[in-house]
Amino acid sequence: MFLGPTARCAERVWAGVDAGKGHHWVTVVDETGATLWSKKVDNDESAIPTALGEILGMANRVHWAVDVSGTSSALLLALLAAHGRRAVQVPGRTVNRMSGAYRGEAKTDARDACVIAETARHRKDFAAIDVPAQPAADLALLTAHRSDLVADRVRMINRLRDVLTGVFPALERAFTRSRTPAPAQFCRRRPGRRYAGDGSPADAQGRTPPAWEAELRSGATEGR
Repeated sequence: MFLGPTARCAERVWAGVDAGKGHHWVTVVDETGATLWSKKVDNDESAIPTALGEILGMANRVHWAVDVSGTSSALLLALLAAHGRRAVQVPGRTVNRMSGAYRGEAKTDARDACVIAETARHRKDFAAIDVPAQPAADLALLTAHRSDLVADRVRMINRLRDVLTGVFPALERAFTRSRTPAPAQFCRRRPGRRYAGDGSPADAQGRTPPAWEAELRSGATEGR
């Protein structure tokens, strides 16, 4: 870990951030590529502002670059925006390719952060990351949650259909064709699994699968 002076000593520097869920590694380089500051920063609201204060005090202009713009770096990007700063994104694929140009074979967070800073120093074509306003961020969170619920429901339905196909293909086809609440109502009335006298599946009233299918088809017809 290299810690440089906190006083202003350069006109501009580049800060590369290897973002992670629990912590980030931040490396700062100057115009010659020399490392001025390199340190692990916990991903919380107390550690990040402290690190920002140290880095922003090192130069008149600090250019920020991160490798991901997802949830792991959301707090960092929000605090940067609160300080009137923006970061560019250096894609992970670019970082992997650029790593071959630097000494050392071991992949570490510190090395990746240095590569991110150096890549941002040499290239000016990376897109800046826009931090959405609070209402937009809240809406995006709700939308993402709804998408997760929909995906979970689809996975559950597919698993149920797969199981049903293995034990009663005709009933599964009837479920697939039905566009009414009849299948859900049917399942609620059949909470347990029983067996008829001949060993075939039956419900609490002793009805066997052919009767189930007929009931389901009747409910689907009435719902049209």
